[in-house]
Amino acid sequence: MKLLLHTCCAPCSVYCIETLRNEEIEPTVYWYNPNIHPYKEYEARRDCLKEYTKSIGVQAIFEDNYGLKEFCKNVISDLENRCVNYCYKVRLEQTAKYAKENGYDSFSTTLLVSPYQNHDALKKLGEKLAKKYGIEFVYRDFRVGFREGQRKARELGLYMQKYCGCIFSEQQIFITHTNTKPNLPEGFEFLPVKRNIMINKEKNDKKQYISLLLEADPSEKMVEKYLKDGDLFVLKYKDDTACIAVVTKLDNDTVELKNIVTKEEFRGKGYAKKMIKYLADNYKQRYKKMLVGTTENNIPFYVKQGFDKYEKTIKNFFIDNYEKEIWDGDLHCTDMYYYSKNLKK
Repeated sequence: MKLLLHTCCAPCSVYCIETLRNEEIEPTVYWYNPNIHPYKEYEARRDCLKEYTKSIGVQAIFEDNYGLKEFCKNVISDLENRCVNYCYKVRLEQTAKYAKENGYDSFSTTLLVSPYQNHDALKKLGEKLAKKYGIEFVYRDFRVGFREGQRKARELGLYMQKYCGCIFSEQQIFITHTNTKPNLPEGFEFLPVKRNIMINKEKNDKKQYISLLLEADPSEKMVEKYLKDGDLFVLKYKDDTACIAVVTKLDNDTVELKNIVTKEEFRGKGYAKKMIKYLADNYKQRYKKMLVGTTENNIPFYVKQGFDKYEKTIKNFFIDNYEKEIWDGDLHCTDMYYYSKNLKK
């Protein structure tokens, strides 16, 4: 997929780019924001995005158009609806048009990450423009990662703007400034991730984590098999690996959590719970269900994490698939119990 990603600023792009890359979609960033004023603000956001895209190796296209006069002329008669009627439309239409004329097969926007924006209007507009230009609009509800993306942006030292973009939104912050959090859609919540904690998908040397994975699954042959085909996620605390997990695709609706293990010195701190929450949020956009196979002792833990539907039992799984006896504390493991988590709840 060749995707052109309209991008309003570097901080909003962090989670969007990371999520698309996790889906093996490499976006091209497209800067076109004639609604951002004054010029110093426009310049700060543009230049920050140039530096950020360069640092992470993302191709970026910058169309400079500081359109203050054109913006004022088009919104002055209906200021309350300026976002939907002008700001969204002028930027997304230019993105779709540029994408179509330059060989892209799809487009999207980082505006979809902000809970402050009119999400439904953006989605409807994107779909309308897709039909008009004969190009796919890639819709993702990125809002679930808004807080995480902002946190990472601060840690990276990116320029953090104080208002949406136009001169009227700048004025508004002085009139109705509030410290309350924006509302997220039903079923979403801000992730309570502590500072200095980061979860990333490891794409390169996955085998470096085999020794830790073997603490949860002692069959090196089985670990190597699902590690090769699966997605490996690494939770780090202050640059030290604390928890890792491997997820594989079963079918178009279902993924399986094959292995999750926390390093001994980090156990009892809730990192496995954070990892599962992150994985559920990551996969809920594309899949309906996550499956996990476990021993009898660990069933209560997974049920508490939302794996509350019993699926099946595979009798003598640990006897038939492992050369040595498997013990979980005082439990001699024989059967594998499968439970599932509804990712759409």
